[in-house]
Amino acid sequence: MAIAKTSVLVLDCAEPAALADFYAQFLGGEVRIGSSPDYIEVIESDKVHLAIRRDRGAAPPSWPRPDDSQQAHLHFLVPQDNMDEAEREAVSLGARPLRTRENRGPYDARRYADPAGHPFVLAASEGHALGQAN
Repeated sequence: MAIAKTSVLVLDCAEPAALADFYAQFLGGEVRIGSSPDYIEVIESDKVHLAIRRDRGAAPPSWPRPDDSQQAHLHFLVPQDNMDEAEREAVSLGARPLRTRENRGPYDARRYADPAGHPFVLAASEGHALGQAN
């Protein structure tokens, strides 16, 4: 049985509040700051769900050159109580662990590569119901 997941496009930058404000205004969305000001979500009804994460070493994209820092990655938000099961599911489908930590609780984040090598993260959803507004 598949575990419920929500995908979030996470944009890395040095100043997450300013970028979150830009996207909220641009998309007509709402800024939601959770337990850390270094991770801010922008939500526009059920259509768009972005997150902005502080990366003090972020470099602006130099498209099309791929040699600068990573600019975006996928986070799949999973209910905190289902992280182990979601991890088993991902690995059974062909995901390869890249970097996992035993950091249980609301900050649990586990990094994998999909079968083609693209990185993604399973991240605890801080206990809120997936697909519902806070």
